Amino acid sequence: MTTVALMGNPNTGKTTIFNQITDTYAYVGNWTGVTVEKKMGNIKHSEIVVTDLPGIYSLNPITKDESVAINYLLTDDADIILNVTNAGQLKRNLLLSIELLEFGRPTVIALNMIDDLKRSGIYYDINTLSERLGCHIETTNARNKDGVKELRDELLNMPADELPDGSALELDYPFMVKQAIRQASEKLVSDYDMKPAFARWIAIQYINKNKIIRKYAVKNDLKPLLEQQGYYDAQNFENKIFNTRLSFIDTTLTAATKNLKSTKNVEMTSKIDKIITHPLLGLPIFILIFLFMFKLSFDWIGTPISDQLDALLSGPISTYADKFLISVGAMPFLRSLIVDGVIAGVGGVLTFIPQIFTLFACISILEDSGYMARAALVTDRIMQTIGLNGKAFIPLIIGFGCNVTGIMAARTIEQPKERLITTLISPFMSCSARLPIYSLFVAAFFPKNQALIVLSIYFLGIAIALLMAKFYQVIFKVKDSTVFIVELPKYHIPRLDIIWRGTWDKSKGFVKKAGTIIFAGTVLIWLMSNFGPAGFVTDIDNSFSALLGKVLLPVFAPIGITSWEAISALFTGIMAKEVISSSMMVLFHTSSQTALIAAFGQMFTPVAAYSMLVFVLLYVPCFATIGTIKSETGSTKWAVYSVVSSLVIAYAMSFIIFQVGSLLF
Repeated sequence: MTTVALMGNPNTGKTTIFNQITDTYAYVGNWTGVTVEKKMGNIKHSEIVVTDLPGIYSLNPITKDESVAINYLLTDDADIILNVTNAGQLKRNLLLSIELLEFGRPTVIALNMIDDLKRSGIYYDINTLSERLGCHIETTNARNKDGVKELRDELLNMPADELPDGSALELDYPFMVKQAIRQASEKLVSDYDMKPAFARWIAIQYINKNKIIRKYAVKNDLKPLLEQQGYYDAQNFENKIFNTRLSFIDTTLTAATKNLKSTKNVEMTSKIDKIITHPLLGLPIFILIFLFMFKLSFDWIGTPISDQLDALLSGPISTYADKFLISVGAMPFLRSLIVDGVIAGVGGVLTFIPQIFTLFACISILEDSGYMARAALVTDRIMQTIGLNGKAFIPLIIGFGCNVTGIMAARTIEQPKERLITTLISPFMSCSARLPIYSLFVAAFFPKNQALIVLSIYFLGIAIALLMAKFYQVIFKVKDSTVFIVELPKYHIPRLDIIWRGTWDKSKGFVKKAGTIIFAGTVLIWLMSNFGPAGFVTDIDNSFSALLGKVLLPVFAPIGITSWEAISALFTGIMAKEVISSSMMVLFHTSSQTALIAAFGQMFTPVAAYSMLVFVLLYVPCFATIGTIKSETGSTKWAVYSVVSSLVIAYAMSFIIFQVGSLLF
């Protein structure tokens, strides 16, 4: 079986190419750190396996996700390396390419975004590049699928005799560097039975102060390197290697560059960015864009479709299901479980899919257009005030979809303390799982301002996260922060297939949960509401759910929650936030949003309703998020701390909002 390692700088279209040449779809975005773990898929109609590795700028890792790439080269025997580059940023991209070419495996370089390069009036002589770099080169424009078929064919038709070991690129390093590399690699080959190309690459990376390689040398007791470390570092070989590589890139690109006839293409990107990323206008534009997203999701498109779906599920489907169960002689117990439990709970949650799909479609459009990288740049100014930077805001934005993926994206942050802070504040981002409960309450109490109320909840979560980040910065005594570097892609007209794939990728988790976690939670809450200490009950006030909720009523009353049904539903939300809505459907014995909204009107005031939404936003993360915090921090104490601190913050904020709001309104 042939294996291909797919590598490249962030934002070069690497994952887009992966999706087009394989039968597996991976999440695509236009910011650093989208691929935080390796993803695998077969090239279509073949047995060749492609591994999509995180975007990196060099093989010397700074962040946790970057270390995935270098460790892959050390532990997995890749037959071919596919290096995707941004043709318009080739000088910077080739720094990584040289490191990969020195690795000694057969390599194919894809010059992606070639159309953008042509529009700038520049083109490269591919034969000259191929000859100087000593590898196959293909030009592609992955967004439009141009050149992708030729790239796939190149990988499929790589000669078999090239697969075992390629011809490694050998740069003309200064004499002392070459001598050090030669002496170390010869000893590694003779004493440790390494392949010559691998031994030379290990020596270069070690001399170049690659942290992972130096740990590898210690682990494997590579004495030819360990004994000379002091000499290498004293001679400042690292700078000599970098300057040699840069000089080689300059001469190569100079020889290969062709200036096309003058182009009259207007560079719209820079003109738009003068407004979009303006120091004063950038943030208001960011807020207006998100407000427009919520208007579409809750006022104009999502909610009207959701209402129609709700009428279908709570009307004909529930009625026909009940009649069918009666006709087949089903026991009342089973009928109640299916109609009042499964259909009311799971079906009730599924009615919110239109809002979720609409919101994620908007986010996919922003990603594919190139705006999201600008959003990180705009928010960088805010993040700087709390000691973080725009790179920390990227996981928070991703957390709008799911806190789990947001926390995992924090691996892109170099400083351990900054990474920990970002992990701890990520659960305050309002994930899609909370949308169903928002939809119910804003429809019940704020029908004319649904988008504005939901937007305020989202931005409250951001504000709390930033305040806590500042608090942690002081507590953890964070002094050094990393520099935020983000590539701003050119603006594109979003493509429908990419929008659909992005929307589905973000939404499918919600749909899958409907058949698993939400189903299980619905059955659990149905059992708790139909059984009590005395066994099966006909009066829900005597059930376990009622007993639990009533015991805790004095605790929740100060924040405006005086319904034991709501309290019981909040407990199921710890399993997954989506279960809160399905639990309420079951506890109020209805599968209709309209009926549930009417019931809310008897139990909540508008101020209490908003307090409830704030509590749902901030209180205990779901089980999956808690588990991810534990795995990413490597500590149970931080997972426990996250549970306790979020609960305290949620209660405090809801208490303030309800008490102050009750005095004012």
